Amino acid sequence: MDKVDAKKVTENCVDDLGTGCAFLFLESDCPDLLSAYKDPDRKFSLFKAIRLTLSDAAGGLDGYEILKLHDAEPRLGVEIKFVEAGACRRFLESYSSGAVQQLFTQHAGRVLPGAEDLALHTQLKAGDSSLDNFLHDQDRCLHHISLIKPDRLPDDEVCRLEELLRSLVFSDRSPCHPTQPPSCKQEAPCVPNNCFLFQGKVFDDRQLTPGDHQRFANNIGREWKKVGRALQKTCRALKSPAIENLAYEYEREGLYEQAYQLLSRFMQAEGKGARLGRLVAALEEVKLVGIAEIMLDLPPKE
Repeated sequence: MDKVDAKKVTENCVDDLGTGCAFLFLESDCPDLLSAYKDPDRKFSLFKAIRLTLSDAAGGLDGYEILKLHDAEPRLGVEIKFVEAGACRRFLESYSSGAVQQLFTQHAGRVLPGAEDLALHTQLKAGDSSLDNFLHDQDRCLHHISLIKPDRLPDDEVCRLEELLRSLVFSDRSPCHPTQPPSCKQEAPCVPNNCFLFQGKVFDDRQLTPGDHQRFANNIGREWKKVGRALQKTCRALKSPAIENLAYEYEREGLYEQAYQLLSRFMQAEGKGARLGRLVAALEEVKLVGIAEIMLDLPPKE
């Protein structure tokens, strides 16, 4: 097949991903992630870090699923099935920018004992093709992923871990215990005017501080634009084309500075109205719950 025909095949394929698989390999010496996966006391915490990372990197919970965690000594392999090209593209963008590595390091440091100073090494493959070699060509990566068709349903162990994670999330978001009377379930938690609700808990809706500003810029990575678009719904200073202008103006300074300037614009424009509750609501809206938890400095859930 000549180069022109090959290009046409690739372009046709990426327009309609169907289903395809990628394999994300994770390796770290301290702690050893493969050992953590084999340890019953740490397995769930490790899985939670992986799940939060994928949710943040792919922009939510839809369009993909984990099929299996593999012992690929000395690495831990994560087999991911993609069913939407959009989710796959967002994941590839996050991976190529280093955001996946950064997000996993942050989440693991919060939920996995001993992972505070994690030094992570990653590899992304589709079959025998190492996608790290041509991450700059997203269509080519998507094409290779589309060629690897899943031949399994999610592993039983993955299903159990997913169910446990869902049950914990449901418990956190439910204001009442399931065994309580229906009348209690229907009552909304009482939230004072100076507070806001997040995952069924009430938090002080204070004005954003310099510490919040720096924490946001340190953790949001390339997802800052999504948060900006959520904030722009109630902030005229972020209306189009303000966000794209920030991206262009601070492109050379990198993601930290772009995110920092975004929140600076919001805080300067809104003054006392630039409050923590609005930022957390924006993060929830774009399904970056893990980052919202970091902003609220919530302790890891075991």
